[in-house]
Amino acid sequence: MITAADRAEIGELVHRYAYLVDNREIQAVAELFLDAAVLVLPDPPTELGPVRRHAGRAQIVRALRSLSEIPVTLHAVLGLVVDPDGAGGAVGSVTGVAHHVSDRPDGTTADLVWYLRYADTYQRDGGRWRIARRALQIEWMETRRVRQRRRSVRAES
Repeated sequence: MITAADRAEIGELVHRYAYLVDNREIQAVAELFLDAAVLVLPDPPTELGPVRRHAGRAQIVRALRSLSEIPVTLHAVLGLVVDPDGAGGAVGSVTGVAHHVSDRPDGTTADLVWYLRYADTYQRDGGRWRIARRALQIEWMETRRVRQRRRSVRAES
């Protein structure tokens, strides 16, 4: 059974992931996962489904460090549905939008927008909900021109 308190805690976990990724606090992101968690990512633009598997916190950190190549991101959680998994854990479907803003060689700035869905599995660990498995599916992408942006996440730290 998933209680209202469980749903609230899982919702906080999902939103904290987005916040920490946008602030490039990658080690803190890794702490949201179980030690033996799995993160499965797409390989855009070739493959939009989850195909690249990263097992364990160390591999998850390495995978997420690739975000350092993108000056600014903004992840918005649009929806979260959580259900019990029948084994004391929970499964979740998270819908969202991820903006990836970067400068182009021609001097313009572009926003690569991903409309996405995470298929998550959550388990309790040390009294807290953590991500046991997260698989990212990009539903579609678009590119937008950006008129102005802040310089970078790191420049303001």
